[in-house]
Amino acid sequence: MNASPRCRELVAVNRDHLVYDWNLMPGTILLVDDEQDLVDTLRYSLEREGYATISAHDGAAALGVIGQSQPPDLVLLDWMLPDMSGADVCRSLRMSERTRRIPVIMVSARSEEIDRVVGFELGADDYVTKPFSVRELLLRIRAILRRRNGESAVGEESQVERLRVDLEGHQVWVDEQRVGLTALEFRLLTTLLARRGRVQTREMLLNDVWGMQVDVTTRTVDTHVQRLRKKLGEVGHYIETLRGVGYRFLVPEPGGNKQSA
Repeated sequence: MNASPRCRELVAVNRDHLVYDWNLMPGTILLVDDEQDLVDTLRYSLEREGYATISAHDGAAALGVIGQSQPPDLVLLDWMLPDMSGADVCRSLRMSERTRRIPVIMVSARSEEIDRVVGFELGADDYVTKPFSVRELLLRIRAILRRRNGESAVGEESQVERLRVDLEGHQVWVDEQRVGLTALEFRLLTTLLARRGRVQTREMLLNDVWGMQVDVTTRTVDTHVQRLRKKLGEVGHYIETLRGVGYRFLVPEPGGNKQSA
């Protein structure tokens, strides 16, 4: 692991142990990959864009860095690591209250749609297949950080009739019953909620929820909306289907029983 010139006294002893003492700055990216050439290329490109970078060559080292310091602003995470899978690292981050909001971009040679879907279900904010364009990756990073900063500017809690959403804590309740959502489902819900009353096409949702130019089909949006509605139970019909167009978040009239397909 090599230190970014923007970090203070960050030193790698070897691939398994890290010695560091730094103040993480806004725009710090953690690179988790055992391919040193790729890490060096990404570090060079990111630092040219003004980001600070730190790196770890396996999952345990990555979790150690995050656990013993101020969390990075984003994690670029390889799926295939020497000691554990990137999926396990992502799952660990999402299970901790301290790290669950850190954006994660999963990087993998696995290019099948099922692999991308699994990555998103685990809570990845984006999924990039190898080989990839570094320029496109930088655009994805910028888009995710901009989206996260935009979410931070919104109020911490939002309530619409029976539905209550804690944006800071990533928690959702229907009445007083907590609803367990994946990171992707939560992002889908809050995107629709923030644009209440406005139609969102499937293409718009793919771009804003899944990430720009992500290679999944619009049918993926339909599948996740169906799952989200099912989890929301009696308020699932707040999400209205406009056939052939997309979706819209609406609050029904009191006593209404409208259901959406």
